[in-house]
Amino acid sequence: MRRSHIRPIVWIVGLVFVALASIVLVPARAQQPVPLSLAKIGHVVAGGKYTEVKGRKIMNGQLYAEYFIPSRQTSPYPIVMVHGGGVSGAFYMGTPDGREGWAQFFLRKGYAVYVVDQPGRGRSAYVADLYGPLGGGGNPDNLSRTQTATARFNLWPQAKLHTQFPGTGVAGDPLFDAHFATTLPSIQDYVKVNTLVRDGLVALLDKIGPAILFTHSQSGTPSWAVADARPDLVKALVPIEPGVPYHDIDFVGAPEWFKVAPELRRPWGLSPLPLAYSPPAPNAGDIVPVEQEKADAPDLVKCWLQKEPARKLTNLQKVPILMLTGEASFHAPTDHCFDKLLTQAGVPHTWIKLQDVGLRGNGHAMQQEKNNAEVADVIYRWLVKTLPDGARKTP
Repeated sequence: MRRSHIRPIVWIVGLVFVALASIVLVPARAQQPVPLSLAKIGHVVAGGKYTEVKGRKIMNGQLYAEYFIPSRQTSPYPIVMVHGGGVSGAFYMGTPDGREGWAQFFLRKGYAVYVVDQPGRGRSAYVADLYGPLGGGGNPDNLSRTQTATARFNLWPQAKLHTQFPGTGVAGDPLFDAHFATTLPSIQDYVKVNTLVRDGLVALLDKIGPAILFTHSQSGTPSWAVADARPDLVKALVPIEPGVPYHDIDFVGAPEWFKVAPELRRPWGLSPLPLAYSPPAPNAGDIVPVEQEKADAPDLVKCWLQKEPARKLTNLQKVPILMLTGEASFHAPTDHCFDKLLTQAGVPHTWIKLQDVGLRGNGHAMQQEKNNAEVADVIYRWLVKTLPDGARKTP
């Protein structure tokens, strides 16, 4: 073979080698997310009123929301993300091990995002004269038992399946400590906090217009009342593990597992606040809850449902609803009660158990866990299917 033919071959082989080396030797760089392009960031304060206390006017009830508008917006409906108990909107902004949160995930999909601090939490001022004494800021051992290291304690049948929280999930682990450091004290009065969150979110929707509402845990309870009050503005409701109907449940381990709290905390079923039923139920006592005689399965609680004939939740029937439950969460044995109650009240909805779509081992704080992006993608795919005019796929 002549030397003039060898040189082009050597040159081509060299290019192939360089290309392969760039794939094999620099995989981490290739996997880095592209820069997030924002057109606008800012904040909005919604709701609130002046109340005179001890001779001076105090602003109270206001809700703070930070918003992010992507440069390429594919949905006309923003997503309002509402945190649960004991934390702030930072819950949606990142994970203990430094990965992006759900706010960034949906911004990359083309949604504007509003990240809320509930009244009395984070950048929504706490007004002790009206909200009551400030409670404690949480307990690291309790957080480990209920959210981050549940397999160690095994207080409900599914707890042993928990694998997704990064690190060991106990105090002293840097990732747990980073997570616990974001916790905050909350308003202790149950009806007051539900009322404040409902009114604040209604005021926010009245200000920004139609939106998709994400809630989690404690904020799930007032979110039913928000959708009930503004069914035309809540284009979709996504309650992530929203609580339990009627009575609270304590988790006590084997063999009993579940203990029903005696207080009727949510007399309107989903909420301590009135909801629009047909026939009307203006008083809490108008709805009579009845406990199941037998649980649907040994690892599930017995549900409280309406005494038949059941009233219908007329306004919630107008709102697309997706409820999400983790395989190992303390909601795994209780969220089926929401499914049954909504069905009984004539409310169409979708309930996804994450293990049924191949996501195993998630606990209650799925927004913070190792597969948080995969969980967010489950919601995204549902939005694309459910709101074709408001959740167009990005190319």
